[in-house]
Amino acid sequence: MRRRIFATLVVIFVLIIVVGVSFSDTKDLPNTVKRKITASDIEKLLTVFSIIKNNYVDENKIDVVKMIYGAAKGLVAAIGDPYTRFVSPDEYREEEINLEGNFGGLGIVITSDSEGRIVIVSPIEGTPAYRAGLKEKDEIVKAGDRILRGMSLMKVVKILRGKPGTKVTIWVKRNGVEHLLKFVITRAIIHVPVVKCKILAHKIGYIRLVQFNSEAGPKVKEAIRKLYKKGMKRIVLDLRNNPGGLLREAVEVASLFIPKGVIVSTKGRTIQSYNVYFALGGAIPKYPMVVLVNGGTASASEIVSGALQDYGRALLIGTKTFGKGSVQSIFTLSDGSAVFVTIAYYYTPAGRMIHHKGLKPDILVKQPAKGKTDLQLRMAKYVLLHWKRYSKRLHNRVPMNLRERSKDAENTKKRIKSIYSIRDFILLGYFNRIGCGVLDA
Repeated sequence: MRRRIFATLVVIFVLIIVVGVSFSDTKDLPNTVKRKITASDIEKLLTVFSIIKNNYVDENKIDVVKMIYGAAKGLVAAIGDPYTRFVSPDEYREEEINLEGNFGGLGIVITSDSEGRIVIVSPIEGTPAYRAGLKEKDEIVKAGDRILRGMSLMKVVKILRGKPGTKVTIWVKRNGVEHLLKFVITRAIIHVPVVKCKILAHKIGYIRLVQFNSEAGPKVKEAIRKLYKKGMKRIVLDLRNNPGGLLREAVEVASLFIPKGVIVSTKGRTIQSYNVYFALGGAIPKYPMVVLVNGGTASASEIVSGALQDYGRALLIGTKTFGKGSVQSIFTLSDGSAVFVTIAYYYTPAGRMIHHKGLKPDILVKQPAKGKTDLQLRMAKYVLLHWKRYSKRLHNRVPMNLRERSKDAENTKKRIKSIYSIRDFILLGYFNRIGCGVLDA
């Protein structure tokens, strides 16, 4: 048993210290980060374990496996990154379950911040949460009689989900509101159309992309084809409250509007660990274009918005985006438990980091909480109808040697490293869902 505990803790230590906080240039790091793990570090944990096991008053409460997992969770949590986390075998199996199964949900995407608060990334349009009035950046403080702060995301999701038709009561803390807001929401099977489109006055094509699932790229392409047949001459791409999804779909959607060049890149520790994703080709003609964004625009939505803004292909209208662009990799242990580790960040074509920063719109338009008129869409129409004036705000921020598709991957990586003056983060691979700490509930 002692060997098993030792082995488990060593594995976690190696993953967190070597992967989670490794930099290519350690001379500028604090001494506490540079210090290597010693046998005495592991021995401290084993000593604490031994003291509890041999001296705690109620022997029946001593669960060795639970203590090991608790130590691992605490070790990982000490980093302060909600997306870097340890999960037990049961929790990991739960995460592998297809989220499209027969369960009732609210229709929100949630995340956990560094202080353990459960925050809504975005309510999904057309779902019970959206109809109830939940908003991005709302903090879910309580569900039923349970305080959620400090809980794991999977535990929160279990509480919020339930049999379709049943109700759950939640209390929400909202910026600018002094008291907690109470919502009683009926769970339902979540079926959301990925894309909605229509032709507006003055031949403006309106495309609303709700999320980046496996159908996003083809559905947007189909919507463009329909609108083109109806005489579309201008485009509004609405990514408000779009929580993101699959990276490959973000690249495919961006490629419909950007003919060539880098769409997004991930930055890692070494030159070999950089990943660069180029436009796929097949872009449509260059119509005047506006992208609508807000605080619920996250992850894959920010990749698309950032690429369109960097290339001067579209103007962003609305409010600052959520700021979520990290990459997680999963390391499974021998007993079926796993460590999710943030191993890289996403960068726009011009080298802007998305994570914790978000994207600022070219034209700031706030939507009143109780306003019935969509002021952001109204501004988008106005801008498109006066495009000659507003197009002067478009700027191509992308360095010249990154605007073309490169046939030499190594040269591309070297050019990127020379252009981006960014402290390195280790990259061992990527997990296909951007920021896997964000879960549907």
